[in-house]
Amino acid sequence: MAATVDPVVDVLEEGKHPLDSLFRPKRVAVVGATDKEGSVGRTLLKNLISNPFGGVVYPVNPKREHVLGILAFRSIAACPGHVDLVIVVTPAATVPGVIQDCVDQGVKNAIIISAGFKEVGPEGEKLELEVQRIATKGNLRIVGPNCLGIICPTSGLNASFANLMPQKGSVAFISQSGAMITSVLDWSVSQKVGFSAVISIGSMLDMDFSSMIFYLAKDSATKSIVLYMESIGNARNFLSAARECSLTKPIIVIKGGRTDAAAKAAASHTGSLTGSDAVLDAAFKRAGVLRVDSMSDLFEMADVLSKQPLPNGNRLAILTNAGGPGVLATDALASHGGVVAELSPKTVQDLSGVLPAAWSHGNPIDVLGDATAKHYADSLEIVAKDPNCDGFLVILTPQAMTAPTDCAVALTKYAKIQGKPVLASWMGGPDVAPGAKVLNDAGIPTYAYPDMACRTFNYMHQYQTNLDSNYDRIDLKVDLEAVQAGKLQAQKLIASVRASGRSLLTEAESKLLLKAYGIPVTPCELANSLQ
Repeated sequence: MAATVDPVVDVLEEGKHPLDSLFRPKRVAVVGATDKEGSVGRTLLKNLISNPFGGVVYPVNPKREHVLGILAFRSIAACPGHVDLVIVVTPAATVPGVIQDCVDQGVKNAIIISAGFKEVGPEGEKLELEVQRIATKGNLRIVGPNCLGIICPTSGLNASFANLMPQKGSVAFISQSGAMITSVLDWSVSQKVGFSAVISIGSMLDMDFSSMIFYLAKDSATKSIVLYMESIGNARNFLSAARECSLTKPIIVIKGGRTDAAAKAAASHTGSLTGSDAVLDAAFKRAGVLRVDSMSDLFEMADVLSKQPLPNGNRLAILTNAGGPGVLATDALASHGGVVAELSPKTVQDLSGVLPAAWSHGNPIDVLGDATAKHYADSLEIVAKDPNCDGFLVILTPQAMTAPTDCAVALTKYAKIQGKPVLASWMGGPDVAPGAKVLNDAGIPTYAYPDMACRTFNYMHQYQTNLDSNYDRIDLKVDLEAVQAGKLQAQKLIASVRASGRSLLTEAESKLLLKAYGIPVTPCELANSLQ
């Protein structure tokens, strides 16, 4: 199979990104907009006009003069000015005609909300292929079909029929399931989680995960990308996009369809085959992508990776004021690849100088039930210097002598230990809640139970291992000045060819372009005469 490059990839990084008009449109047409209560067409139009995005909205409905008090138009062609984005909410059978109208009017982006395509069987698949044929011929990019739409809180765009607009944040969420998005958005309100983008890609007729990852990799508002995936789409493009993006931004995925029963459910949902789970697992690791097992882990890891550094190994030091939680943490750590760090003799000696004689003299480091804030702080400061430790988990249980908030305050100055993550577990309820808030606010992720913290540490180590594997395949020793000079040379060459009215490069020009990007080519000399 020939390699393909997604058209959203701006190889020369010249000017605007091809998908800017999708996420930041100036004119949006809603085909199928209506006043009918409870309809998708009404909800979507209301979301667009209720959330200012710096553009205008055109309801398109040949049977109505106004929709929600806004002047309606009979067709896309009747809309004033050039439409950047068309959102389609009409029955599946009408969609090919709407897409043809988009192509005729030079529209570059469309979101097909409508269902009833390949997920319903052969007739729907035939419709989908027709839509794809028309769109490809007209250079029209499509999100969907069978999707919720997209939301871009940073621009104010809510081109979806979700029931709320999330707050701004730095996490981009891409999902094949629209229902998963609406549930996450509702959850995000109470958890105060913000988003840079929320994208429902549905059946992925055209744009898929790779298309969106390529775009979000360049988006300054996005710091991490989380995915709910049922099928990978174009695997080669996904690996390319993820490998490039993961060098600067974490990509975290939860993959549905692991079991045969779930795979069948996914096929009936989006009409897509899920693929071999083992092969996908290997692909994620190869691309530097972190795979998690639950929705709670998905967003938890996005938050943790924004606050704490990745560990250089899997050795965890555990500080606790009770033996039981230390044992629980040890089991949880070992069950997923982590190990309890072996303290150096110097660390043991130094700890003996600041802790009561009855401390455990090993790891887990039991600082005893009457440990003070100073005991916790002094112990963490000593252990942080131990080269045998890659990360730290501090556990506190509320005992009569314990001051949970004071202990938390004492630990905040260790929130940023170079190259070593610090996690905490403040076990209990109201007594420890203020202390847990102090730690979280300081950037130390805090959990109700130590096994949850250990799972997070193991995920962090797994992610670092994936990244190391990615780095091993990429030469990061790059002369940035040479790269910039090569880029300028390539831009001048392309501009020169365009100015001459050509769309094809000569052999010599092709080699010059490859050479500008550091790709080895055979020597080539251009002969200007017979001599």
